Amino acid sequence: MARKRGQVLDGLVLLDKPEGLSSNHALQRLKHKLDAQKAGHTGTLDPFATGLLVCCLGRVTKIAGHMLDADKGYLATILFGVETDSGDLTGVQTQIAPISFESIDPKTLEATLKTFEGVQMQIPPMTSALKRDGKPLYAYAREGIELVREPRQITIYRIELLACEGKAATVHIECTKGTYIRTLAQDIGRQLGVFAHLIALRRTRVGPFLLDQAVTLDEINEMTDAQKVIMPVESLPPELLIFVPQQIATSVLPA
Repeated sequence: MARKRGQVLDGLVLLDKPEGLSSNHALQRLKHKLDAQKAGHTGTLDPFATGLLVCCLGRVTKIAGHMLDADKGYLATILFGVETDSGDLTGVQTQIAPISFESIDPKTLEATLKTFEGVQMQIPPMTSALKRDGKPLYAYAREGIELVREPRQITIYRIELLACEGKAATVHIECTKGTYIRTLAQDIGRQLGVFAHLIALRRTRVGPFLLDQAVTLDEINEMTDAQKVIMPVESLPPELLIFVPQQIATSVLPA
């Protein structure tokens, strides 16, 4: 059996994923730069989205499944007046507001946003990676097939209006796993009666980790010792150490 390439590195890197790369592409670039043998991430961001991608190295990849269940934070920019089939700027226009719609009223928008806070049911978009019979929904969508999707329970802990000008608004969202922000944007537009879609998305939090702790690929590429960006096992929050293999965790946990 051929030996795997790369070094055995255990730890975690908080990466600020750039626009235009898939999460896996960004992970592979990081893995190559660090010369890591094994790496994985804890939750996909769409190529147009940016922000926090938690990348696990070596035996710390054991926490990846747990981190998929972590709460998330986002900055989302929504454009009102047009709805797309994907719910974001990559899709095709499907609904357009009346010609009389010129701008969104901040007070009306704020009041509407508050109605989305709390526990609710959300229907996943057809452009998601959720699978049906082993095939992702987006593959069916590309074939022009739309399937009935079961609504899933999510919780929006907080949704705050940060900026509103003309037909665009930026909001801060704190939510549970499995929340589709582009579907949320679509639903907000429908409730206002003017339609909407997501034009920018930046993930700011994954569980206990924050975007301001993250580094970009460009910053890593400029480092002479890129491995210094690795968060060592002993720096992990205690609630995550329990998911790390015992032989590593016991070496860093207090006696």
